[in-house]
Amino acid sequence: MPATVRTAKKLLLGREIAHMIQKADSSQAEAAKLIETSQPRIASLISGASNISPGDLVLLASKLGFTDEGYLEALRDLRRDNHKRGFWTTGHNRAYSEDIRLRVDLERHADQIRAVEVEVVPGLLQCEAYVRAMHADQPEINGVTLEDRIQARLARQDILDRDEPPLVQFVLSESCVRRVWGDNAVMREQIDHLIKLTNRTNVHLQIMPFDRPAGRRSPISSPFVLIRVPSPGAAGPLELGYVEGEVEIRYVDDKKALKAYEAAWARLANSALTFAETRRFLKSVAADFARSSPTK
Repeated sequence: MPATVRTAKKLLLGREIAHMIQKADSSQAEAAKLIETSQPRIASLISGASNISPGDLVLLASKLGFTDEGYLEALRDLRRDNHKRGFWTTGHNRAYSEDIRLRVDLERHADQIRAVEVEVVPGLLQCEAYVRAMHADQPEINGVTLEDRIQARLARQDILDRDEPPLVQFVLSESCVRRVWGDNAVMREQIDHLIKLTNRTNVHLQIMPFDRPAGRRSPISSPFVLIRVPSPGAAGPLELGYVEGEVEIRYVDDKKALKAYEAAWARLANSALTFAETRRFLKSVAADFARSSPTK
């Protein structure tokens, strides 16, 4: 078991620490001396990979010139319980891999999620039958069953039903709704689920059809996710990119890389079908699956 766990609150706190150091015109090495620690530990705190005691946190902030009690309480709140693994080791939550746990935590704190997908309906939009079909052939590993995997996937979608849900925006290649998981009945159920989700004001869905002209403005080359988490502090929201490959998952916070993903998102969203066109398109795909289903 890893000694440290990166969480949304730890990343937000790290941003606040970096913000305080910058505003105080100080350095990581100088900040380290203020609480009698090392520069590598300050760097680790900023990256969300280390923990800090409440006393050291307030001492650091105060010595950097941040003494407003409201701000100090915001820092304490970000630090409070941000290191605990808690629910990850029990029930269906065991189904989340170590790499995906940070994404799940970020989704729970996010106010905006934007995703581009190429082949698979995104997890936040999957119906139960689709999830079951996707995981049906996976063996039980370390006591994690098929039902655990299904419930873990569906539990992530609870964020869409909370009092203040995040704005979730998706651009999906036509492949996502044409690629069959299970059978045609499963796909019809999944597409009906997507159509229902588009009735929600916080769910924006656009399809990129196969017949969109090729060119640098339209093709979807690879999936990515952009996540924004608001901060109660002064450093502004946490913005991260999430890229998942065959052998690794990467969380991207480099400003240049994020700018490139933002530009890609804008091109794709502008080139894809509008929300209304997407609803009509989904209904036509559902009809295609209905027509091609075997008759009894």
